[in-house]
Amino acid sequence: MKQSNYVYRCTFVAAIGGLLFGYDTAVIAGAIGFIRQKYELSPGMMGWIASCALIGCAFGAMVGGFFADRLGRKKVLLISGVLFAVSSLGIMIPLNLDYFVFFRLIGGLGIGIASMIVPMYISEIAPPDIRGRLIAINQLGIVTGILAIFFVNAYIADLYDELWTVEVGWRYMFGSGIVPSFIFIVLLFSVTESPRWLAQKQDFKQALVVLNKLNTPSEAEIELEAIKISVQGEEGAYTDLIKPGLQMATFIGVSLAFFSQITGINAIMYYAPEIFKATGDGVKSALLQTIMIGVINIISTVVAILYVDKLGRKLMLMIGSGGMAVFLALIGAFFFMNMTKGYWVVMAILGYISFFGISLGPLTFVVIAEIFPNRVRAKAISVAILCLWVSTFIVSLVFPGLLKFFGGAYTFWVFAGLSAVAFLFICKVVPETKGKTLEEIEQYWSKS
Repeated sequence: MKQSNYVYRCTFVAAIGGLLFGYDTAVIAGAIGFIRQKYELSPGMMGWIASCALIGCAFGAMVGGFFADRLGRKKVLLISGVLFAVSSLGIMIPLNLDYFVFFRLIGGLGIGIASMIVPMYISEIAPPDIRGRLIAINQLGIVTGILAIFFVNAYIADLYDELWTVEVGWRYMFGSGIVPSFIFIVLLFSVTESPRWLAQKQDFKQALVVLNKLNTPSEAEIELEAIKISVQGEEGAYTDLIKPGLQMATFIGVSLAFFSQITGINAIMYYAPEIFKATGDGVKSALLQTIMIGVINIISTVVAILYVDKLGRKLMLMIGSGGMAVFLALIGAFFFMNMTKGYWVVMAILGYISFFGISLGPLTFVVIAEIFPNRVRAKAISVAILCLWVSTFIVSLVFPGLLKFFGGAYTFWVFAGLSAVAFLFICKVVPETKGKTLEEIEQYWSKS
């Protein structure tokens, strides 16, 4: 199949939404200490400030599917970009903490919408033989955004003295998000609407125009005919997700979203500096090791992009979840044997990140974006991503308590056990979708 450069352009523009997702999620890690000093926060209030955006994320994922079906994928991507920009600008205004929470909730809305719309949009424009690779570019955007804000936060923190950073500097950490938000909004005007959404709205003429940009004319005609068949009948409802033929697809999508978070990735990403400080290497070394996590995450995501359409989704998910279980068990063992000084724990964490980066990190979004039929895709992805954010909130809530009351050993062994369960689930339940069109995947569920 001939690949159009236009496909890649649309993909990379959409993936800036993923970059904003990672950027806005991780900015709090570098700012929270200064916010605590500025407002003299209690531990409970500090936890609320750190996690309040997750409420917006969950709500954004919940409503994103509805608006994606009503307004189109491209318009909702634009809305998410505006929400990111408003949040960044609002937090720069020197008002009180209530305003901070309000604008963080707005930013969370943008994250939640982008987290479901970006992979869905890419899946609907991508040719089947490279669809996995293109959807995984969304995850590359996310981890690039996380790494970028690590450096931006460090740069701003070093501009002047600590007093300036406590009073003013942390606001610029959040405000820096205006730049990628503006770039995202402008570039979105250069990309197309999803041809499958256009067909869903019976605009077959414009859908064919778009498909001709994405494929050769002969391939576009064939694909349009398949899409016409798949969008026949009424638009799907949320209740369709639990009907025979879609129950299993819904179960797989929700379960993968759950496993992608409940196996500990955000616990390690959010609390990595504290974990590394506990190894006895000091704050600066902890920051350097946290940046190493970002670099390893990017490298492993690139590996996933290169091989997902060659090895397939299922095999890479199995390899990744199995490797995660092994390294999490090792991390727990090092804590149990008091071998947390030095680099043993650091190497085990980097090993865990590597296996997550080739599997559950990018491929959860790949599978969720492609396993649902056209008529219910937006709603189904909305439900799955809502589950992802709820799982993220649960882990961020319980992880500090687990570390405090049970210690590192048993905490990481719990995550290892959950990774092993994920491995078994993938082996037994998740189908291979490599090389299939979205319409062929839809036929698979209708026959099962």
